[in-house]
Amino acid sequence: MYSKHHAAISLVVGAAAVYVLPAVTVFGVDVPPIALVAYAVIIGVFVDLDHFLIARIKTGTWDAIAFCLRNPAAAFGDQGRIFAPGDVGVLPRLLSHQLIVGAAVSLLALESLPLAAVTAVVLYAHIVCDLCWDIWQLGHSRDDQTAAERFETVL
Repeated sequence: MYSKHHAAISLVVGAAAVYVLPAVTVFGVDVPPIALVAYAVIIGVFVDLDHFLIARIKTGTWDAIAFCLRNPAAAFGDQGRIFAPGDVGVLPRLLSHQLIVGAAVSLLALESLPLAAVTAVVLYAHIVCDLCWDIWQLGHSRDDQTAAERFETVL
């Protein structure tokens, strides 16, 4: 999914979570609900920065970051141009997201259970949406693409 989709979903899920959960206090300071919703949108979008590290590990280059620095408009408006097929892969991306969620929620729970809960539901929604998007994408791949090529984008 693209950032604009994750932002919209994170806004809705974050607002719902903030509405139903108790007030969030971090280090003794009450966090305003609007700040929590903004936080939800930010984490729902920026968790995808792991794609750049995955692409670096898989390709051996920082070409994706270099591309975004040369073409900042593409980073927001045409994200399909950032990574080549197979640069990130479905499974490494989902694994990375799971590791980030587990670590972030665990650490946040030490200070604020409601903040950890907001983080958990927003990032859970992010991962579920990614899975739905990936399933849709695999079902709508080009007719001339071989099964091996489709599988390569998964790994």
